[in-house]
Amino acid sequence: MPRHGKTMEKSKDFKGSMKRLISSLKNWHVLLCTSLILAMLSAIIGLTAPNKLSDFTDLISDGLKPNINEKTINQIMEDKNINEKDKAEFIIVMDEIKKEKDTLKVYKKIDSLPKKVFDYVKPKVNESKIKFLAILLISLYLVSAIFNFIQNLIMTYISNNFAKTLRSKISNKINILPLKYFDEHETGDILSRVTNDVDTVGMNLNNSLSTLVTSITLFIGSIIMMFYTNWIMAITAMIASLIGFTFMGLILGKSQKYFVQRQTELGNLNGYIEEIYSGHNVVKTCNGTKDAILEFDYLNKKLYKCNMMSQFLSGLMHPIMGFVGNFGYVAVCVVGALLVMNNHITFGVIVAFMIYVRLFTNPLTQMAQAMTNLQSVAAASERIFEFLDEKELSNQDHINGSLDRDKVKGKIEFKNVKFGYNNDKTIINNFSAMTQPGQKIAIVGPTGAGKTTLVNLLMKFYEIDSGDIIIDGVSINNLTRENIHKLFIMVLQDTWLFDGTIRDNIKFNNPDVSDDEIWAACKTVGLSHFIKTLPGGLDAKIDDSDSISQGQKQLITIARGMIENAPFLILDEATSNVDTRTEELVQKAMDKLMKGRTSFIIAHRLSTIKNADLILVLKDGDIIEQGDHDTLLSKNGFYAELYNSQFKK
Repeated sequence: MPRHGKTMEKSKDFKGSMKRLISSLKNWHVLLCTSLILAMLSAIIGLTAPNKLSDFTDLISDGLKPNINEKTINQIMEDKNINEKDKAEFIIVMDEIKKEKDTLKVYKKIDSLPKKVFDYVKPKVNESKIKFLAILLISLYLVSAIFNFIQNLIMTYISNNFAKTLRSKISNKINILPLKYFDEHETGDILSRVTNDVDTVGMNLNNSLSTLVTSITLFIGSIIMMFYTNWIMAITAMIASLIGFTFMGLILGKSQKYFVQRQTELGNLNGYIEEIYSGHNVVKTCNGTKDAILEFDYLNKKLYKCNMMSQFLSGLMHPIMGFVGNFGYVAVCVVGALLVMNNHITFGVIVAFMIYVRLFTNPLTQMAQAMTNLQSVAAASERIFEFLDEKELSNQDHINGSLDRDKVKGKIEFKNVKFGYNNDKTIINNFSAMTQPGQKIAIVGPTGAGKTTLVNLLMKFYEIDSGDIIIDGVSINNLTRENIHKLFIMVLQDTWLFDGTIRDNIKFNNPDVSDDEIWAACKTVGLSHFIKTLPGGLDAKIDDSDSISQGQKQLITIARGMIENAPFLILDEATSNVDTRTEELVQKAMDKLMKGRTSFIIAHRLSTIKNADLILVLKDGDIIEQGDHDTLLSKNGFYAELYNSQFKK
């Protein structure tokens, strides 16, 4: 495994990817617009609340102040129910209050006034207006929360259903992609598109769009509301916040290289660990432990250094964000206090701006995070759409021909077949051959001669470039792939078992098979004793892990092929993974399986195909020799050379 780190993938065409992604959400466009509108309304309602809170604060604050003004003084002096002594005392107290700076002493002096005078100057709270503003504030925050809840619910519904739709599309696409695609792409990469990329789109889409709309609304709205409330305080809050964000941006710029380096070094270390542990026995036998430890320590130290720096700098983000917020609060309070002292604003305006500072600073961080998430969404969606745009197998709607596998005789003709995986290299050159019903045809040749390719063409896994393959007088061009697949039993070199019982694995896609037929097939291939030793017999759970040997896996796949009643049989190195004794047993079973069927056998061990009716010797995509075993040996040609080379000492 190459030891190269892989940094976070970025979108190649962010704008184009997002445009197609939004277009793919067409079934949910109404819901999506509803969700985004609700997110915007929630933010707008949240922006109006601080101003009402300011009024609410001022109302309470005014209600706590003594009711002393020119109008009140005149009313007291003109009130005939208040005697002159009380009026004189009131005038004395008023003079003392003007000189007194201690608020507590002021209230004590007011409390000492005669009752009739005190009734005029005592603090008066406008309860009805306070109740109205309190209900209004609760209503605003409640409606904002409800809108936010509904939009979150809608976005969760959209993102999960969209992810479900993408998975279904990918699943359908996998079934209509040509085998060529899977030959050219790693299985892990395909699985990553189905799992990681779809999850990335689903999870990040759920939060990013609504967060982005909400943040932009809050950011712009908070600026408007701040300037609407007081332009001096607005400029103070913005300058204080932007100073902090500038400082944070400088740190982020410095830390980015460490994050990239950390991903690279982490990939290097993980690659080295996998490499060493997968080859652990080789390291031990070659006394390479010391060198392996030194290399590991070197890579580990490099990761430690960049990891420490990246974590330290990323750890500064929360304190800096706290500093930005607190610095904004302090600036607002200081400037606000000065303005209050000069009667330019009320105390409630400071309270409102404390909230506006938070509404102004938080969206900047949220917008940055949302854009980062949208980059991930765009990159993941690009990979998904790239997969969905891959060229599919040719359309079969126009194909009307079919063959009944119970009536097929088993004759196949290859007529001037030519094929290449790409235009630059031809694998099969003008291949022609004729097989008769019930014949056993062996296909031999060196690696890369085109043996497996020939079988893939026969199964219509690939489309031939020119020529034709004719089954019982019908061209495969006039037969659907499904119809052709029903005509063949395939036992491949690579075994495949799924997580389930032995019974389910053997009768895969053939549910009508009885247990008696399964046991008969297992007995034929020598598998019955092994199954009886397992707890549960046919009901024993197995999977494609190493819990059973490779030979036993192959026997199960051979038994799976035996219960199929198809006229053609393909064996692609089917006995290569079993021992010699098992091979003899399987070979006898194969002879029974091949009886009455036209069989194609791909083999490297030529001793296993001595009794073949026809041996096709391939080299560089052409048949250079054909005949039975004895005939080919007597020619002393390429086949004889291949056969004899296997017995040289």
